[in-house]
Amino acid sequence: MQFYQSIPFRILQIAAVSVFAGRAYQHIFWDAPYREILWDPVYTGWLVEHFTSLSWETYVTHPKGDLMIQGLIRGQGVFYVFCAIVAALIHRLPKWCRWLLMLGAFNLMVLALIYMKDKFYHFGQFFEYSLQFATPVFLYIALRSQTITDSLIRWMKIAIALTFACHGLYAIGYYPRPESFMTMTQSILGLDATATKWYLNTAGVLDYVVAFGIFLPYRKLVLASLLYASFWGLLTTLARIIGNFYWDFPLESLHQWVFEAVFRFPHFLIPLAVWVLIKQGGVVGNKPGTTAAR
Repeated sequence: MQFYQSIPFRILQIAAVSVFAGRAYQHIFWDAPYREILWDPVYTGWLVEHFTSLSWETYVTHPKGDLMIQGLIRGQGVFYVFCAIVAALIHRLPKWCRWLLMLGAFNLMVLALIYMKDKFYHFGQFFEYSLQFATPVFLYIALRSQTITDSLIRWMKIAIALTFACHGLYAIGYYPRPESFMTMTQSILGLDATATKWYLNTAGVLDYVVAFGIFLPYRKLVLASLLYASFWGLLTTLARIIGNFYWDFPLESLHQWVFEAVFRFPHFLIPLAVWVLIKQGGVVGNKPGTTAAR
């Protein structure tokens, strides 16, 4: 069987397409927080002063400026559309097209940095996006090697651990717990505020159990941790839709929230891919293993 037809590669491919497609929809139809940078004098003030004749006040209040930023956001969305297409057809395209995956991953990482700034420079906010901006890189490396090595599996596990651990920082309240965590949980499970906090605290602790468990040198525990990570990642992904769906406005609800779920597909697909790879003989813990998927 060709590498392109292997289950782990297909999972990686779907994850990459999903994150690009979800972000494309967000940028084209909704918004992204680029104004956090473009309207911050610390970051762009010197550009305005040296390369335009505008004052800072004119720059941030002029209506054409906001239209240009909106155009930039839409253009970024179109770029993500091309990235999704490349990820979907990558084995049929020239090799130079693969670099678009890396450029897309870089853009996703910049977006994560902007979200971190928007959240008062909480580093956990940035690393919570690890699986999203790392997935295209994983796909690129797998394509270049025509295999998924034990080294790549370890990096995938690191991205899983970072995503879940940083998600746990919000769940347990280390960072201010997002109101969306509370409202989604209450809406789906029908819990009161106190029970919701206990539920989220428990979920946060389990996030750390997963982040630690996938590195243990015990195959069954690693597989169980990865299976839970995939299951929990799927639930938190679907929660974006289920917790915010209103039967009175079905299309509007889907329009507003489906993309939020789609770009989170790596949160359950990458743990699933690693689970499959280890079942096929990949590395467990720090023990040397065989190449997992060919």
